[in-house]
Amino acid sequence: MSEFAPICIYLVISPLVSLIPLGLPFLFSSNSSTYPEKFSAYECGFDPSGDARSRFDIRFYLVSILFIIPDPEVTFSFPWAVPPNKIDPFGSWSMMAFLLILTIGSLYEWKRGASDRE
Repeated sequence: MSEFAPICIYLVISPLVSLIPLGLPFLFSSNSSTYPEKFSAYECGFDPSGDARSRFDIRFYLVSILFIIPDPEVTFSFPWAVPPNKIDPFGSWSMMAFLLILTIGSLYEWKRGASDRE
């Protein structure tokens, strides 16, 4: 049993180390708030309790797509992180086609002015 003592100590201490910082704010915070606005959701400057069918400006969607573009690019680039002599021509050309499509999409959004601020 003594050979498992470090593992048991680790299994006891690690949840405490992670749960104590989560519990400390509940101990030291006050329950009464004089500012009810602090509990309302912040949604791009819009009133969070308004009509659900209000119209959004198309720029919000374009900016969100600008943030989505790098995600699949990074995800699909991970398998490409091998020595160049290990990649077959099909893998190279498919990755180039993928990057070309993402580049065209980024250029399209840039030309449409998605990142311009007014």
